[in-house]
Amino acid sequence: MELKENKTEEKKENKISKFLQGTLPYVVIIAAVVLVRSFIVTPIQVEGLSMFSTLDDKEILLLKKYDRSYQRFDVVVFNYNNAKLIKRIVGLPGETVEYKDGNLYINGKYTPETFLNNKITADFSLEELGYDKIPKGYYFVMGDNRTNSTDSRIIGLINEKDIEGTTNFAIFPLDKIGIFN
Repeated sequence: MELKENKTEEKKENKISKFLQGTLPYVVIIAAVVLVRSFIVTPIQVEGLSMFSTLDDKEILLLKKYDRSYQRFDVVVFNYNNAKLIKRIVGLPGETVEYKDGNLYINGKYTPETFLNNKITADFSLEELGYDKIPKGYYFVMGDNRTNSTDSRIIGLINEKDIEGTTNFAIFPLDKIGIFN
């Protein structure tokens, strides 16, 4: 009788062991995907034409969530009114931003924007938003399609806490795969 109980117990242990061996790899894969999407990279879709001609509507990009060292002209994704917007950082904390005759001036010095195909940008000064300089922890962002962009000129400065990360790599459509400026 004891021998029969031992064999029954061994069969149960064998079933449990086989089940764990079969499912454990899938659990590990799912956990890895969740961790990667939550903390490292995730796809993001462009909505609208505010970044045209750099980015097209419906284009899919990879968002680098780990990248928190924002530089001038980085393309960032941030939260605004329950939406994710994609814009380019133009002004950094501590700087002044001004557009005169379609040209960008940072701290009074002309700064070329070589990535722009359409160089039409209306005159603008940071003072119009009520600031002498961009405060610490905030950024001035603009879309590349300056005549059709809801950006810092309209919504104000962007809090660093609202920025999800940077992007410079397109993954769809297939003819657009690769790094963009």
